[in-house]
Amino acid sequence: MMSKSGKRRKEKSGKRNLAFVQYIVISVLAMLLCSGCGFLGKEEGVQEEAADVKEKVTELMTGEQDDNTIRQSAGISDETIPDLMTGQEGNYNFDCLSEEEKLLYVEILQVLRERGEEVKLSTLDTQKIEKVFQCVLNDHPEIFYVDGYTFTKYTLGEELKKITITGTYLYDEEETRQRQERIEAYASQCLAGIPEGMDEYGKVKYLYEYIINHTEYDADAEDNQNICSVFLYGRSVCQGYAKAFQYLLRETGVFCTIVIGSVSEGEGHAWNLVRIDGDYYYVDPTWGDASYQMEESGESGEYEGEHLPTINYDYLCVTTQQLTRTHKIENVVEPPICTAMEANYYVKEGAYFTSVDEEGLGELFQREYAKGSTYVTLKCSGEEVYRQMEDALIGEQEIFRYLESPDGVIAYADNAEQLSLSFWL
Repeated sequence: MMSKSGKRRKEKSGKRNLAFVQYIVISVLAMLLCSGCGFLGKEEGVQEEAADVKEKVTELMTGEQDDNTIRQSAGISDETIPDLMTGQEGNYNFDCLSEEEKLLYVEILQVLRERGEEVKLSTLDTQKIEKVFQCVLNDHPEIFYVDGYTFTKYTLGEELKKITITGTYLYDEEETRQRQERIEAYASQCLAGIPEGMDEYGKVKYLYEYIINHTEYDADAEDNQNICSVFLYGRSVCQGYAKAFQYLLRETGVFCTIVIGSVSEGEGHAWNLVRIDGDYYYVDPTWGDASYQMEESGESGEYEGEHLPTINYDYLCVTTQQLTRTHKIENVVEPPICTAMEANYYVKEGAYFTSVDEEGLGELFQREYAKGSTYVTLKCSGEEVYRQMEDALIGEQEIFRYLESPDGVIAYADNAEQLSLSFWL
């Protein structure tokens, strides 16, 4: 509601955390004296009658009734809220919130699901709205059709009375439905390749490889901030990779959420947090795309085509310590400290070394030759082991004990940041 003397103002902010936010402020200027039935209000020297006051009070009461009706149309009521809250348990961002924020979370989620408009929220804190909105998107990659939101502030004099929210959408309902059908078709084809009974690590590794092998990094890709870019076009950036990985992994029943931050050059970045056998690990499918890494560094080297590794496993199930060598975590909620190594790719694949183990090296190279691999990558447990391994294999040329090279030439790549060495077979 807005009185004749009220002012309506719109202000637009820039994009923050990939979400467009617009807010509208509506002021109601009225002076109410609740001494008996009398009312005295002055505006530009005109005295208002008591009947005018009753009308304004009636409008406010009617507004509250309308708010409840609108909330109910979005599936939000005292009766539905307990079940809505229970239904979100297990989502990482939701679980990290306070009770007040959890209520706001399910309100925003319902608004986006039902495409609600001007739905009254339970908070008057716009910073909480921004935080919780991002938490909702981080937990729900299937809400691919949302571009952001607008909120409206209602004030009585200088007092903020309520805030309502409306989602902003990339596509209408029909196009959203059509895209959802194509997404589900992609997911069905992808997930059909997972063998029955595969463990959690196996599912994470399978989907890591699948997304990398079926997606090309493209900064100009359409819809690159949501899952459509990967599932519909096969071209995306980090946000698309991470959300697609999250969407698919959750379909298998394995916990996964998205994490936001930046990388060494200060560029914004997104990756994933997974849980395998009760332990948390970081996974970065974008940086797992070796061709992306080559493109970013500008170093393709002499070994292209069939010799170029398609997947970099340095970012498959890593600890916080390993990740933060190259990534900076700036997430909306605090992620756990990841310390487990049991499901790390190199540990699982027998390519993790705590010393220069000649027997272990021999077994590793034999396995990769037997599989027909084009390259071998090994990882060291620390900087000292990495230096010893590099000195032994490269400096002292012990690599020729394991590598078949009739012409005495080897091709290799070293990654001091991730303490790994790769050799082309």
